[in-house]
Amino acid sequence: MSEITVAGPADRERIVTSLVAAFPGDPVLRFLFPGDDDYRRGAPVFFGHLFDKRVHRSTIWTVEGGASTAIWEPPGGGDVPATEMALSPEGRERMAAYDDALHAALPDEPFWYLGVLGTHPAAAGRRLGRAVMAAGLRRAAEDGLPAVLETSNPANVELYRRAGWEVMAEFSDPLQTWIMRQ
Repeated sequence: MSEITVAGPADRERIVTSLVAAFPGDPVLRFLFPGDDDYRRGAPVFFGHLFDKRVHRSTIWTVEGGASTAIWEPPGGGDVPATEMALSPEGRERMAAYDDALHAALPDEPFWYLGVLGTHPAAAGRRLGRAVMAAGLRRAAEDGLPAVLETSNPANVELYRRAGWEVMAEFSDPLQTWIMRQ
């Protein structure tokens, strides 16, 4: 397997392209961008926003030129709300509803947050996602803190369980979502 690296600004286009390719059927992305045109326009902006706000924190791990990427938020990272993206009024409402439900379900104590874990479909099945996820898990362990993620894809719950994550909470409004901890 190729070396896991910390992403830099020059990696943005490749990583965003891979993430857009990885998430076209994801329940959260389809909640935020319900139509195919919405997704084609909105997903690159969404993933670009997440990349831009974390790249200078050195908390984005990637492999093989962006084939798989894990975007982590450190504790106390001063998260910039995604609702500040250029979205339609309906999109901002959906984003705010999901963000409100998510933040209400997250733990109060400090933790490392795995915000995005995605692998380009052409690189699927090679365990690259586990490799880039492990880099962030090591960082959380070095800090003596838990790691937390959320998923709205029921199939991912079992995948994450096999990787050592446990469901700690869930919510169903505005859509079914599981909060997991390691």
